[in-house]
Amino acid sequence: MKKFGRSWEDMPCYGATIDDIDPEAIRYFLKKGIKEKRMSPDAENSTPEEVISNLGLMEDGVPCNGAILLFGKHPQRRFVTSAFKIGRFGSTNFDLLSQEIVDGNLIQMPERVMRVLDEKYLIRPIHYEGLQRIEPLELPEEALREIICNSIVHRDHQGTWTQMSIYSDHIRLWNEGKLPDDLSVEKLMGKHTSQPRNPKMAEAFYRAGFIEAWGRGIEKIVNGFKTDGLTPPTFSVEQGGVTVHIPREKFVAINLGGTTDIDQLKGSEKSDTDRPKAESNSDQKGDQKSDQKSDQKIIEILKGNPNTTIHQLMDLMQLSESGIKKILRKLKQTGEIRRVGSDKGGHWEVINRQ
Repeated sequence: MKKFGRSWEDMPCYGATIDDIDPEAIRYFLKKGIKEKRMSPDAENSTPEEVISNLGLMEDGVPCNGAILLFGKHPQRRFVTSAFKIGRFGSTNFDLLSQEIVDGNLIQMPERVMRVLDEKYLIRPIHYEGLQRIEPLELPEEALREIICNSIVHRDHQGTWTQMSIYSDHIRLWNEGKLPDDLSVEKLMGKHTSQPRNPKMAEAFYRAGFIEAWGRGIEKIVNGFKTDGLTPPTFSVEQGGVTVHIPREKFVAINLGGTTDIDQLKGSEKSDTDRPKAESNSDQKGDQKSDQKSDQKIIEILKGNPNTTIHQLMDLMQLSESGIKKILRKLKQTGEIRRVGSDKGGHWEVINRQ
C-alpha cells in the first residue's frame, strides 16, 4: 500500500457507513481541539462527515479504517485487537493478579486508560504544602498520557493488542510495530523527524492536543519525569514492537521505605532490599511475626493515606483481595482501625491506643 502512497488507516472500511461513527466521539474531539487552540472555534458545529473528510479518512462516502478506529461506535467489532490490555502481575510474569480490557473508540481511549490506572492500579501519595493537601499521581500525568497516546496512535493496528503489564517496581508497555528503518532508539531519544506510522490518525491526536508534533513527544516524557525527580522511562525494540519500561520509584519508596522521598529510598535501598530475603526462610513462628508485620504495615499505609483503596493495598502488600479484607477485618475487630463513611466515599481512620 505504501508503494501507492496509501496506508492501512486510509483504506475504505467496506461495509461501514457514516452511521457507524459516534457523534459523541466527534463532539469530544472538537471540544478538545478547540480548547487546545489547535482548531478554530468555528469547527464546533462541524458534522461527522466534515470532520472525517477533513482528516482524509473518508472515500466515496465510506469511512476509512482510521475513522472507524478513531470515532466508531463499536470499533472492536471490526478490529478486535484495537483494545488496550492492562494486567497487574505479582513477582513473576506467570502471576497475573488482575486484568482489564479497555475498549471503545481510540480518540477517547487515552482518557479511559488513565482513569482505570488512577482508580485501580496507581497510587496518589499524600503530602502537604503548608496547609494544602496535595495528592499527585505517583507518575507525572502529562508524561504518562503522552506515553499511552503514542502507544495507541503509532502502533500497527493490523497486529495484536497494546499491552501494559504492571509490576510493583515498574510498568512495561508494549505495542506492535517496529521503528522506521532509519530511526534507532538512540535517535528516538534525541531530536528527530516525526515519522508516524498512521499519519492521519496521528494528526487527529495532535489536533486534540494529545501528542506533540515535530518528534518532541519523547523529550516531553523525559522532561516530565526529571521535573518530578524520577528516573525517565527507557525504550527498546523487541518482539516486533516498541517497549517502554517505566520505573515506579514512588510506589517502591512507600512500599519498602514508607516514604515518598526518592533520594532517601535510594540511600537505604540496599538495607531495605536485604530485609525480605532474611525473612523468607522463617518457620511457623516467623510466619506469625510476618502476619504481625503485615498488620503493622497496613496501619502505616492507612496513616499515610486514609483514602487508600483495597486494590491499592493489594498492590502495596502483594496480597490477594481476600487476604487484604481478612487483615482489615481483624484490625477493625481489635479496634486498631475503623471505616468512616461508605465503602466507596469514606476513608480509614487509625485509632491511636495508649
